[in-house]
Amino acid sequence: MITSVERRRRWSREEKERLVAATFEPGASVSEIARSAGIHSGQLFRWRKELCQVSAPSISRFIPVEVVASLPAPDAVETAPPARSRKKTSIVTIELGRSRRIRVESDIDTEALVRILDVVERR
Repeated sequence: MITSVERRRRWSREEKERLVAATFEPGASVSEIARSAGIHSGQLFRWRKELCQVSAPSISRFIPVEVVASLPAPDAVETAPPARSRKKTSIVTIELGRSRRIRVESDIDTEALVRILDVVERR
């Protein structure tokens, strides 16, 4: 038989801040702090999330721009061609036996790889 109606407890911002601040103390246990306050740890984590959010400053998302006539082209200057972007590399796994593996990028210098494998095989 239920004889009373349990009401929700209202927590002031100061109480929430005090409990949340306690969770950031070195060696603090959120579960223990929540238990001592009579709340679930999930509630305390929710308060941490709400109280620790940093609101972004309200700044204008648009910046004024002035459009002007184009400038004359500069004198022809010999420039180096733009560097070509590297091909997408991947990781290659080389099984050496006896539970030994070497992982290298697919664009590794082959001479360097040969030297590495020579050293590994001599051991």
